[in-house]
Amino acid sequence: MRVTLYTKADCGLCDEAASMLKRLQKQGRFEIEYVDVQSDAEANERLGLRIPVIAVDGEEVAAAPLDEQQLAAILLR
Repeated sequence: MRVTLYTKADCGLCDEAASMLKRLQKQGRFEIEYVDVQSDAEANERLGLRIPVIAVDGEEVAAAPLDEQQLAAILLR
């Protein structure tokens, strides 16, 4: 399973999302890919100010505000 975190620099919520994913990664098997929306024009246009956004295998599953229990249910199934 590939988990993508859409993020940007100087984003506290993005930092929290990254920490959350790293904690969950210890319990499950998935790779985390980080996409900086400021350097990806398509992602920036599509997501705008809704970051952080998490996608699993290309499908958006969560956006800010993130809930760790909900995210665990999705990623650790």
